[in-house]
Amino acid sequence: MERNVIVGQSGGPTAAINSSLAGVYRTAKDRGAKKVYGMLHGVQGLLEEKYIDLADHIKTELDAELLKRTPAAFLGSCRYKLPEIHENRDVYDKIFAILDKLDIEAFIYIGGNDSMDTIKKLSDYAIITGHPTRFIGCPKTIDNDLALTDHTPGYGSAAKYIGTSMKEIIRDGFCLEYEKGIVTIVEVMGRNAGWLTGATALSEGEDCEGPDLIYLPEIPFDLKKFGDKVRKLLEKKTSIVVAVSEGIRTDDGTYVCELGNSIDFVDAFGHKQLSGTASYLASFIAGEIGCKTRAIELSTLQRSASHAASRVDILEAYQVGGAAVKAADEGDSGKMVVLQRLSDDPYQCGTEVKDVHKIANDEKLVPRDWVNKEGTYVTSEFISYVRPLIQGDVSPVMVDGIPRHLYTPKELSHK
Repeated sequence: MERNVIVGQSGGPTAAINSSLAGVYRTAKDRGAKKVYGMLHGVQGLLEEKYIDLADHIKTELDAELLKRTPAAFLGSCRYKLPEIHENRDVYDKIFAILDKLDIEAFIYIGGNDSMDTIKKLSDYAIITGHPTRFIGCPKTIDNDLALTDHTPGYGSAAKYIGTSMKEIIRDGFCLEYEKGIVTIVEVMGRNAGWLTGATALSEGEDCEGPDLIYLPEIPFDLKKFGDKVRKLLEKKTSIVVAVSEGIRTDDGTYVCELGNSIDFVDAFGHKQLSGTASYLASFIAGEIGCKTRAIELSTLQRSASHAASRVDILEAYQVGGAAVKAADEGDSGKMVVLQRLSDDPYQCGTEVKDVHKIANDEKLVPRDWVNKEGTYVTSEFISYVRPLIQGDVSPVMVDGIPRHLYTPKELSHK
């Protein structure tokens, strides 16, 4: 590379997103980039000319290793939707003027579906204007819903944490006995795709029965059938644990969480803020059956648990970051790096690049035949798909008994 690289992070954070950032930085420097800039809060921050020179923060190999082990977006994230080109060219002119000022050869954006929409629009504008900067998407999302890639960095670590947490929740339910039993509803992230909720089945093994029921958003949710199912299970055992996606909906498309509360917040991409599914279902079961209930939301814990990160996930995140720089250096633009599974036993995975126009604003859902006929559990095919992605551990660098992270850039610090 003869000029500079700029990289940004966008969308929901993960335990692996900074490993991709480390991969971008190291590969760019190894390929001769003069400077590697980091956008602060993604393209939204770039529009305000907020960026840093990553060399000021990644000074040693220890810094790079700490960055790989640091959860959430080191550079800060955003959920900023670029307007369509014909709606507001001024925004694009401003971005490209900044890129010219910084002498940017490659623009790398680490993110999910909405972030790939940004790469699509910027690369299209570069084509229209004949601008030489190349734009590459680097996949990241715990939701695992990006099209054309076998899986996404961030998902494996989240799945590992969810499977582990579910096992501990099930164990906790054995401790106390209640006359009418206890029903625990565990709410997992997942608006339209149930990849994360399905991962609760990883808790099943010789020492654990796993959750009793799993409900994904791909299958319409029937409240009455759910109540009947729980009632029958309580006739056989005293502790029931149910996993539900935050985005499960009734047959008419109503989110279950909307049955209890209205949803007021909608982000720039039109996504409703979903919360309260487990709470509503716990109240419903308590009212219908009269048993003790608990509602647990894993919430942001499932995307920031770097202490339980998957080694496979961290290594692949670093790999796709490097592959994004390599693709840009070799002339690609308007592409996203994808992971291609080469083998299950032994597990092997490689990278290639795909046209971002075939990825942006699309969603990869859990196949219907990976869910049982009743829609209440995932199949062995789902487990076989996920299990290789959670293998191995990444030992944190411990200081005074607590994991050490790479210091947050002072420009992002709240102090």
